[in-house]
Amino acid sequence: MEIYLDNAATSHPKPECVTRAVEEALTTFNANPGRAGHDRALAAGRIVLGAREALANVLDADDAFSVVHTFNCTDALNLAIKGCLKTGDHVVSTMLEHNSILRVLMEKKQRGEIDVTLVRPRGWFIDPKDIRSALRRNTRLIAVTHASNVTGAVQPVREICSLAHEKGILSLVDGAQYLGTSPVSVQSLKCSLYAFPGHKSLLGPAGTGGLYIAPGISLATLREGGTGSVSDSMLQPPDAPERYEAGTVNLPGIAGLRAGAEYAAKNLSLIRAREGILSDMLYSGAKNIPGITLYSPPEAVSRAGIVTLNLGDMSSSELADALNRAGILTRGGLHCAPGAHEVLGTLQRGSVRLSVGHATRPDEIEYTLRTLYYLSHGLDISRTRT
Repeated sequence: MEIYLDNAATSHPKPECVTRAVEEALTTFNANPGRAGHDRALAAGRIVLGAREALANVLDADDAFSVVHTFNCTDALNLAIKGCLKTGDHVVSTMLEHNSILRVLMEKKQRGEIDVTLVRPRGWFIDPKDIRSALRRNTRLIAVTHASNVTGAVQPVREICSLAHEKGILSLVDGAQYLGTSPVSVQSLKCSLYAFPGHKSLLGPAGTGGLYIAPGISLATLREGGTGSVSDSMLQPPDAPERYEAGTVNLPGIAGLRAGAEYAAKNLSLIRAREGILSDMLYSGAKNIPGITLYSPPEAVSRAGIVTLNLGDMSSSELADALNRAGILTRGGLHCAPGAHEVLGTLQRGSVRLSVGHATRPDEIEYTLRTLYYLSHGLDISRTRT
């Protein structure tokens, strides 16, 4: 028996349509999109465009060309942050951020290029009033996660992005744990930039992701090179998306991402309901087990499909290993978010994150709760399989 509760790291299993799309991209449509005019290259180009359109649909973006293909969410966040900041700028972010934001900001701060203010949450959530209080005359960017990758707590990004829009400040949302689990409208959010991975709740392959760039925003590039367009110029093209997509794109990955994004969009209501019900089942059951400490919000509407916990005096790595021996795959540790663990008081110990997905079943949650109960009472976990 294997129960996969590590969907916050990467989704599993992928829908069959994703596997099929990757295989077709490696066989039937294998060519370099935008680099030739023959039929196969044109077909590959249509796959890339189709993925862009599917992602724009998921994001409720007006223009598919506002969506840039990236290698992953980290790549998208690097492009967003490094592409918009100049020396002397100030950035407001939060203690809840993943290192994909924190390390980019802190490296630039350490070099004396920018200043950074990290806002602490009140409980599980960032208060937009605290964001407002942190603003300065030279604040260029507000960067915030849509949902914490540690606790799953969904942040008030609409209010934060509206504040940024009101003040003429750029806003960046990290959608790694949110996009594909619930409806997102970049138009309603009024965000400047929205970064996301392809391999999590969009159900695509690893090595995929993207960045939404609002109309009127131009970023400095992270890399320059061939784009298959404006080839008579030695300068990088000025227009998106080619400006940000130098080099050959990941065609098999993008083909799989298109299929995954289309699947997620078609089944979003069902996925949202399933993950809410099952994460509620997990949370409600775990809170009644002696020795369990929960770190996620109690209401499913306030969290992504994540329940994070510890048990007794066990370290997070010990608990994750015990669950693994029972066939339950989770993630223990600091989840690349040291600020969040500092706030939770788990910086030394870490925590165990259990994250449901589109294919998680109720019986798998029941087995997981039974295993946690056995562990809490020092019982032989091998008996949970019977």
